[in-house]
Amino acid sequence: MSGADVSTRNGTAGEHLQLLRTLARELERAMAAIAGNNIDELEDSVASQQAMSLRLSELADELSAPLSLSRAAGADSIDQDLNGQIRAANAQLQKLNLRYSILLKHSSRSVALMASLFNSFRGQFQEDSGARLKHQTWSCQM
Repeated sequence: MSGADVSTRNGTAGEHLQLLRTLARELERAMAAIAGNNIDELEDSVASQQAMSLRLSELADELSAPLSLSRAAGADSIDQDLNGQIRAANAQLQKLNLRYSILLKHSSRSVALMASLFNSFRGQFQEDSGARLKHQTWSCQM
């Protein structure tokens, strides 16, 4: 493998590492948007995540493409320190992705409960059979 090929692969691997780190920040941004009920920020973050994921997929394909010599030479062509940083960033991203998934599930349950509560306030709930009671509300004046 020529020096130019190694340099190109290291450049591609460096871009891959940078995107992994940026995607991790986007997941954190999305979680903060959920916690802060900021739908615009969440939508923007999700769009960024999709674009980064697409590029990461392209880079992974480039890095796993067969090389002119052999696959063994390809594994050694990426700087070992860079390869270790990629593995660490990937592990961090997997942990964040798990937290993100849990937060989304929790938020979905919370939204379902809030929708149910809202519907009950609007009178859309199952009442016991028998005489209907008047709906009463509490009010407070200051």
